[in-house]
Amino acid sequence: MASQEKTKLVLLACGSFNPITNMHLRMFELARDHFEDTGRYRVVKGIISPVGDGYKKKGLIGACHRLEMARLATENSDWITVNDWESQQSEWVETAKVVRHHHAELISSEDNSNDDVDTVRCGKRRKLEQNKSICQSSYINTNADTPQLKLLCGADVLESFGVPNLWKPEDIEEIVGKYGVVCITRCGSDAEKFINQSDVLYEHRKNIHVVREWVTNEISATHVRRALRRGQSVRYLLPDPVVRYIQDHSLYSAESEQKNADVILAPLQRYTSTN
Repeated sequence: MASQEKTKLVLLACGSFNPITNMHLRMFELARDHFEDTGRYRVVKGIISPVGDGYKKKGLIGACHRLEMARLATENSDWITVNDWESQQSEWVETAKVVRHHHAELISSEDNSNDDVDTVRCGKRRKLEQNKSICQSSYINTNADTPQLKLLCGADVLESFGVPNLWKPEDIEEIVGKYGVVCITRCGSDAEKFINQSDVLYEHRKNIHVVREWVTNEISATHVRRALRRGQSVRYLLPDPVVRYIQDHSLYSAESEQKNADVILAPLQRYTSTN
């Protein structure tokens, strides 16, 4: 299939990235290989979107540091980028809203590249209003030239859909049903079993792409932080520029791991209070 006939695809990864690891980057490469091997897709971009400080997760260091480490980790990539929109919001933003935002950005970018004559002020104002409406709704653009957007995650995120009050049911429906999920499995996880046990995931199973990592790689940010607290080496677990940044800024101490220890996680606080 000719390159111009393939469906363009953008991969979006949301999360703490506390800190970003080589496994986070590896997920993008695995997902790109999976889709491009089908001969039907061309992955044009990867987006890393670190969560904001308002998420209130235990041990979550400041977004400014997590953003900079992500930028350092991807500085040599020609297709993976870091976006700070989510992390700069004053309050925690639901993942569904983050996906909507980036999809609206793709539509806006495509509109701008295809419209060289729309320079009339009222026309620009109309386009801005349309883009704002897209971001606030679950509208899906059907323009074949606009890349598809899919959420890239690990099996743990997929399984978290079943945790009470962690996700709104309508958000799960929107993310999986309208956009799609690319799930990278780890050793010991059974994404297919979880999909089969969930009615909503089973309904949209054709929009969930399970990618198996056959090269065992159990790097986790939690284990990395533990090693750092104990003064142990994390080289080859993280990109070298990230290791140097952590050292230069004395990040991930026993004190920082207790940050938000007595605070309820933002989604649990928000959704529990509304039930």
